[in-house]
Amino acid sequence: MNFQECTPIQEQAIPPALEGRDLIAVAQTGTGKTAAYLLPVIDILADGGYPDDAVNCIVMAPTRELAQQIDQQMQGFSYFMPVSSVAIYGGTDGKTFEAQKRGLKMGADVVIATPGRLLAHMQMGYVDLSRVSFFILDEADRMLDMGFFDDIMQIVAKLPKERQTLMFSATMPPKIKQLAKQILTDPVEVKIAISKPAEKIDQKVYRVYERQKPALLSHLFRETPPDRVIVFSSSKQKVKELTRDLKRRNLQVAEMHSDLDQTTREKVMLDFRAGRVKVLIATDIVSRGIDIDDISMVINYDVPRDAEDYVHRIGRTARAAREGRAVTFVGEREGQGLKRIEDLIEKEIPRGEMPAELGEGPAERPRGERSGDRSKGERSGDRSKGARGGNRSNGGNRGKGRGKGRGNRRQAANTADTPRSADAPRSAEKPAVVQPVESAEATAAPQKKKRRYHGPRRRKNGNKAADSTPQN
Repeated sequence: MNFQECTPIQEQAIPPALEGRDLIAVAQTGTGKTAAYLLPVIDILADGGYPDDAVNCIVMAPTRELAQQIDQQMQGFSYFMPVSSVAIYGGTDGKTFEAQKRGLKMGADVVIATPGRLLAHMQMGYVDLSRVSFFILDEADRMLDMGFFDDIMQIVAKLPKERQTLMFSATMPPKIKQLAKQILTDPVEVKIAISKPAEKIDQKVYRVYERQKPALLSHLFRETPPDRVIVFSSSKQKVKELTRDLKRRNLQVAEMHSDLDQTTREKVMLDFRAGRVKVLIATDIVSRGIDIDDISMVINYDVPRDAEDYVHRIGRTARAAREGRAVTFVGEREGQGLKRIEDLIEKEIPRGEMPAELGEGPAERPRGERSGDRSKGERSGDRSKGARGGNRSNGGNRGKGRGKGRGNRRQAANTADTPRSADAPRSAEKPAVVQPVESAEATAAPQKKKRRYHGPRRRKNGNKAADSTPQN
């Protein structure tokens, strides 16, 4: 396998795994976490003493792509070893489902599965997990983000209490700590550069208006012809639109999102690995499910909703000690997302200069002002008490003048609350001035007199009003 030396996560995680200890390991993407748990498990299983007709190890993965990737690495590591494996994931045809069923019924040393598909097999009654010796969670934080907590706990309930559990994650949010307390026993903790991108990634940010993003993307591709580039977007619709646009520019591009069936997904990834596709436009479905060592650049067309997803996205490049680039487009409404990312990685990302032909992007407040340290008056929009209340003294009293007070408040809002960009510099603003109102009667719109309801209308002779239908 051409392993010359261990990565830090492998060096610290493999010894306690070989000793049979439970383990929680946290490290950034691209550091070799998969080998850190597969190699010791394969070594232990190869020594024998485990049943041939049972499932001995379960490896849980959040996505099909990651499950496939782990399965491929498992086959490579165990090629000359007497260790069997089977991959269990959805989106397949009936023939593949039957092959998965046979593997689970007859027994396999290592089962690599997504939670949903493994539960589907378990509910059919032919899966026995009572003799599992190793339970491994890969990308545990991602699984919890995708809502698999209950599924994981249902699977854990079928496992024996005497087992070894290994949990690997790229981040350590509170929900991971909660899960670890429930399924781990006296674990060894390994933490290496939590939520930090690789040092060899050249990161850059462009502050742009939303309408400038397509032109900036084309400019970057003209400046450096794309080769092994991933463009991440936050929505499937935008992925489809970007793919159509770049195909019209005669670029070798493909799309990857959850609307594609499994066969199409596999073909897209195969073409991308083989170099037949130069640009992959994708949602976060591949932010953790792809391991290609020579990806040259990652472009965040949209700022990710979760700051930790930024670390996983750009972790697709600069893998295996290589260098890479990461470019992020920050729209006029995405400034707070950028701030959360910089707070997470504890680093201010360098700003790129917009090309002259595209014009200037939105202005950016200094970082001290972006942190939200504003006075109470600034937070309220520099409005006086009278402006907030709409000059209630001129007719806004409760009761009799209620309708007239609303009219004044509407006028004050129209003059004072002018919309502004969330990232516009506040130093350039002038306090809003509310023009004095001469009188409530002069400005308020004429109110239509409401008629009170006094019950059903009665005739003069005292009888109730007759129906509108004619009487015979």
